[in-house]
Amino acid sequence: MTTVNVYLVFAGNCEEAFNFYKAALGGEFAAFSRFGDMPSQEGVPQLSAAVQQRIMHVSLPISKETVLMGSDDMPGMSPPLQVGNNFSVSLGVGSKAKAKELFANLSEGGRVTMPLADTFWGSYFGMWTDKFGINWMINHDLLNQ
Repeated sequence: MTTVNVYLVFAGNCEEAFNFYKAALGGEFAAFSRFGDMPSQEGVPQLSAAVQQRIMHVSLPISKETVLMGSDDMPGMSPPLQVGNNFSVSLGVGSKAKAKELFANLSEGGRVTMPLADTFWGSYFGMWTDKFGINWMINHDLLNQ
């Protein structure tokens, strides 16, 4: 089954925003990580202390089917944040094959910003902007197959 959720992007105040959403909507964070939690990668410069404190990913379940997700942008690595482009439609799929199919179909004529690949956080993941200017993400959880 494919799920559709909203992924919000903030300019350094993701933690404040999600604490507000958590207080307003109830529940507990299912995931919460900072850019400083990423393993070091060859060829990638060390992040400043300020960037290390930014939120890399947070998820707040709203219902059985719906999760509000978000992160801070990463200055110098993310497109410039503007209100209106600070969200993505996030698809959760049950297989790599479905991820490949939807990625290929929906990114046709658009711009891939992160090719589909296995990630250090245990997902098969990719991002793109479609030919209509809408930001998308696709995720297949490799850890809960």
